Amino acid sequence: MGEKEAGMRGTGRDACEALEAGELVVGLGEVRGAAKEGLLAMSVAVGLRVMAEMMEEELTSRVGPKHAKLTGRLATRHASAPGSVVLGGRRIKVRRPRARTTEGKEVHLDTYGIFSDDDQLTEVVMERMLAGLATRRHQVANEPVGRSVEAQASATSRSSVSRRFVARTRGTLRELMARDLSGLGIVALMIDGVNFAEHCCVVALGISGDGTKVPLGLVLGDTENKEVVRNLLTDLVSRGLNADSGLLVVIDGAKALDRGVRDVFGPLAIVQRCGLHKRRNVAAYLPKGEQRWVDRRLAKAFNHPDPATGLRLAEDLARQLESRSLFEAAASVREGLSDMFTIRRLKVSDRLARSLGCTNAIESMVSVLRSTTRNVKRWRDAEMVERWAATGILNAERSFRRVKGWNDMGTLVAGLACYAASVTSLHDTAEAA
Repeated sequence: MGEKEAGMRGTGRDACEALEAGELVVGLGEVRGAAKEGLLAMSVAVGLRVMAEMMEEELTSRVGPKHAKLTGRLATRHASAPGSVVLGGRRIKVRRPRARTTEGKEVHLDTYGIFSDDDQLTEVVMERMLAGLATRRHQVANEPVGRSVEAQASATSRSSVSRRFVARTRGTLRELMARDLSGLGIVALMIDGVNFAEHCCVVALGISGDGTKVPLGLVLGDTENKEVVRNLLTDLVSRGLNADSGLLVVIDGAKALDRGVRDVFGPLAIVQRCGLHKRRNVAAYLPKGEQRWVDRRLAKAFNHPDPATGLRLAEDLARQLESRSLFEAAASVREGLSDMFTIRRLKVSDRLARSLGCTNAIESMVSVLRSTTRNVKRWRDAEMVERWAATGILNAERSFRRVKGWNDMGTLVAGLACYAASVTSLHDTAEAA
């Protein structure tokens, strides 16, 4: 922008100051019709008058009063033009004053730019869709602003709302999948899958060194298999996720997740299997009368502060189940048993161990995702699933809190660093040999 045009430009602030000085007078006769339809409709009528006055004041501050004969004029009035501004969940038609510079360029009014900003309308659409409002119900949900205003409203149709939502969710997906992870200091990673029609969406949640939860990404597949998990983790690594200082990976026990983690991160990642999933899996192999006491014994073993003692208690339970001919339940107890005590071996506090000893954090995020997509009846394609999944994940992020026991995250970080150093040392020794 040249100095000539820059000197001419102002802001809407002058107009606001003029209005605050009491220069706008609105007679009851001018808003009598709107007043009959309620206070909100009358307020809208007055607000539109205020907006018109603000645009006029800004134009006057830039090009001078109407019909004024000014020497050295930099711009002249150029009548008015049709325009539209955002009002709640709709656009309404207005007339906007125009001016052109002596060089023939349009004078942009900051006031009009603010009121016509399309982002405001898109935000309304997003919030309503996230709250579960169907596209065909948006017009009904709009505030009662008066019949005359509503008659000229636009951007309220089902197709218009849908187009805005699709465009915004595509941006949301790009935002999630382009996040730079290098500066987040992720020390723990949780992975889980959620099904949408024939698609399985595997999502990742990171936990930083101060206990902050951060959605990291997602990937689609037919099932929760090793290749899908490996693709997700490879993408996270390419965006800066680093396991050089150790990484705790919490999973529900699916073998595909375990293999994918070990393929990508090798020995630098240590796996913690979810205690709640293990207890449910074991209960599935037990008669109803045996489930309660076995679950109590498992919970006692998994929550024991000494991992060696906890492991011994779980093995004792497996032998007891075998003595009762409950062989499948005993095998379920023993499967991946050592990984049930990973977090306890890192010597963190009991509160933090309980938080990171299960997948509750990511399951809570998935629960919000399911709630966000509850009204979707037909999944058209994979891109639609990705858009909605990313939107639901970032919607969940807005209500995230730090993990319980976060004030002991320093112990976890130190324990992981010590573990990573020992693994690196063993690797270097093996190479030297």
